[in-house]
Amino acid sequence: MKLSTKVRYGMRALLSLALDYGKGPIPLKNIAKEQEISEKYLEHLMASLKAAGLVRSARGTHGGYRLAKSPSQISLDEVVRVLEGSIVPVDCVDDPSVCRRVRFCAMRDIWRQVKEAMEAVLESTTLQDLVERQREKEQSEGTMYYI
Repeated sequence: MKLSTKVRYGMRALLSLALDYGKGPIPLKNIAKEQEISEKYLEHLMASLKAAGLVRSARGTHGGYRLAKSPSQISLDEVVRVLEGSIVPVDCVDDPSVCRRVRFCAMRDIWRQVKEAMEAVLESTTLQDLVERQREKEQSEGTMYYI
């Protein structure tokens, strides 16, 4: 199972904002360049993140985007739900009506466990956790890499 480009790029953009948390708005073009994401695509992602209350924007010469709350208050699960919706390996886990075999299907139990395990990791990980991991990697490698 793969997460969409939308989620991966959204996480990278939010990590950029989290790394600079408290420094004021970051211009969209800076994030796009740093993360090697199309500015147009990033605008679309930021609109979704803004509508969900995860980022705020400011206009003008010193405008840009910033996190709407502390990186420690934003779980990765929240980001995935905004950009992707439910993480589900097969449709019947969230909607039993799509399969007539639901009542006696052992695989559905496994798929539900897979979903729950992924959600547990994402719920227990915040942007602040990513910031700390990123800084550790930069220190050990002596260079900057982003997810």
